[in-house]
Amino acid sequence: MRLNADFSHFASVTPDQYRWVDSPSAGVERMMLDRIGDEVARATSLVRYAPNSQFNRHTHGGGEEILVLEGVFADEHGRYPAGSYLRNPIGTGHTPQIGEEGALILVKLHQFDENDILQLAVPAHRLPWQPDRRPGITYKMLHT
Repeated sequence: MRLNADFSHFASVTPDQYRWVDSPSAGVERMMLDRIGDEVARATSLVRYAPNSQFNRHTHGGGEEILVLEGVFADEHGRYPAGSYLRNPIGTGHTPQIGEEGALILVKLHQFDENDILQLAVPAHRLPWQPDRRPGITYKMLHT
């Protein structure tokens, strides 16, 4: 599958265009933003976890970045509320287990350099907003 796979072209997906697709785990749906590949893919997706759902244990063959947008994302390593940023380098793994709150995450897969081995869990919701050089724009530095 190839979806918005050419980063040299602008792509936009608005909520009225969302097409949620069931994942292999019950109660877990994905909305694909970009993708090159099938089940194992270089991909950026929104992933929606129903309350009390889980995703099978998996290893990140190409790394994984997560930004928790709503609810609480949890696995055997911890609980991460909305605003948390997670980096799971190539070779790391986990078993997501979501509680009563459910969760919505933005996830990027298979986009790590093989030498990028930094694993992080950043409580970005606690970080201060930084002023940008452009007026009216602020940001939070999650990783460099």
